[in-house]
Amino acid sequence: MKESEFLRKAITTPTPSGGALGASATGLPTDIVQDASKRLGWAGLIYSATFFLAFFGGQFLHNATGAPRDPDFTLHAVVAVLSIAAGLAVFSLSRLMKGRPILLLDLGLIFEVVGAFGISMSTFWGIWPEWSLSELTGFMGIPWECVWIIIFPLLAPNTPRKILLASLAAASTAPLTIVLSKTFGATSPDVPLAVTFGYFLATTYLCAGIAFVISGVVYHIGCRLRRAREIGSYQLVRLLGHGGMGEVWLAKHRMLARPAAIKLIRPGALGADPASRTTVLTRFEREAQATAALRSYHTIQLYDFGVTEEGSFYYVMELLKGLNLESLVKRFGPIQAARTVHLLRQVCHSLEEAHESGLIHRDIKPANIYTCRLGLEYDFVKVLDFGLVKASGKRDTGAAELTAEGIATGTPAFMAPEMALGKGEIDGRVDIYGVGCVGYWLLTGQRVFQGDSPLATVVAHVQEQPVPPSQRTELEIPDSLEQLVLSCLEKDPAARPQSAADLEAQLRECELDGRWTVGRAKEWWSLHMPESEFAALHAEAADLKEASLLTVKRGSLP
Repeated sequence: MKESEFLRKAITTPTPSGGALGASATGLPTDIVQDASKRLGWAGLIYSATFFLAFFGGQFLHNATGAPRDPDFTLHAVVAVLSIAAGLAVFSLSRLMKGRPILLLDLGLIFEVVGAFGISMSTFWGIWPEWSLSELTGFMGIPWECVWIIIFPLLAPNTPRKILLASLAAASTAPLTIVLSKTFGATSPDVPLAVTFGYFLATTYLCAGIAFVISGVVYHIGCRLRRAREIGSYQLVRLLGHGGMGEVWLAKHRMLARPAAIKLIRPGALGADPASRTTVLTRFEREAQATAALRSYHTIQLYDFGVTEEGSFYYVMELLKGLNLESLVKRFGPIQAARTVHLLRQVCHSLEEAHESGLIHRDIKPANIYTCRLGLEYDFVKVLDFGLVKASGKRDTGAAELTAEGIATGTPAFMAPEMALGKGEIDGRVDIYGVGCVGYWLLTGQRVFQGDSPLATVVAHVQEQPVPPSQRTELEIPDSLEQLVLSCLEKDPAARPQSAADLEAQLRECELDGRWTVGRAKEWWSLHMPESEFAALHAEAADLKEASLLTVKRGSLP
């Protein structure tokens, strides 16, 4: 696609919408439905607790005052017990049916009617002509069912049609109770049904209409939110993390059973004025195309990219099942030398192809390197976030002009000295420096330099010599590996390994006390990262009818 065509479409083409795959059967976003199913469970528990206190607490006070025994006590006790049981059942189902929130919300509509019937039986069974309806209700002359009917669409949203039917059924429970009460002789025949039904028409049935309006508003807002989450052919499902320039979302294709991760770049990062925005869009387009052209199986796969109607640039990546190296060390501590070599060699494989294609990553750091399960592979490395990738001068003479003002060009804790100084043309050896910083982090669990400020850290990379890794950890580090890591951290690029292929060869030749084998990797993952770690999202996958939905660890950001 030509640049002019891309920019024209980025500004003028609306984002595709429609398709039910990105939403639940209610038409609402899946995460909203899941949150609603949780609220429904808590509503059932609160309903049970309230009914228990109202009935049994009321009976305790009734007995304490010596008042005559209610002739319908047995019936009211049965109604109370059944109502409490219904609420507890809904709470239990909300825990047992976490993977089926849509069905739970439909069952919640039944609970709305059953709950209203329990309230009506406790309130209107056995009324007499001399009893005022306002005395019975106790809430400004309005039946308690009204509160129940109005709040239910907020607690457990559903389609307006279903809410209307359930609300009308709930509103009918009070008149039905009075009719049954008269039929079985519990209520005087002199109770005026016409006046009573007029009362309910102006209260419970009116509230049913209000509930219908509320459900329509909630449904409309939910549908708008769902459409806002539709990006290209993908539907955003859940926020996975956020960083300095944007957010990463779990997403799924509306037609293919393929999970993905979408990174959204905030509109503010694209520049404030049209000219700046055009420059940055062109830069991102080139970077996305460059990343998509890489074929190393240790480089993140890029599926798609574009610009939303709101002006956010996005690119769609494969979804990984694992965690980045920063999270790995923070969670489990420094790792042994053999595993460090195993991980770094895979990073070199990705960088070797990129460098041979004339591309420099420029932001190699632990957070941008994932170790994951991939099929039957364990500790399989993926290099992520080529968002700062830059073509070398011999490949793209316009690259320098496409570096927009205000866009970061690296991370201080992992920035090569020549990048910090901004002197001369950088090359792949800045990534070699980054690999050295990553190796240092894996072996020690500490940064090479940690200044009081980002500027102090950058100055340390330019001026100070790093402390040998063996002096900052209790783990044994072979001398050959330590010297190789320190050579990657040389201030002079000419003193470092001159290519990713050269570094990979030297890593392969390091003298290690044993190798990080497939068996050891599988054993570690089975012990520390079992399948149960990903069970929650697998349940969501079943609800979304996607058999292969994977997950990204919480707090990890590609």
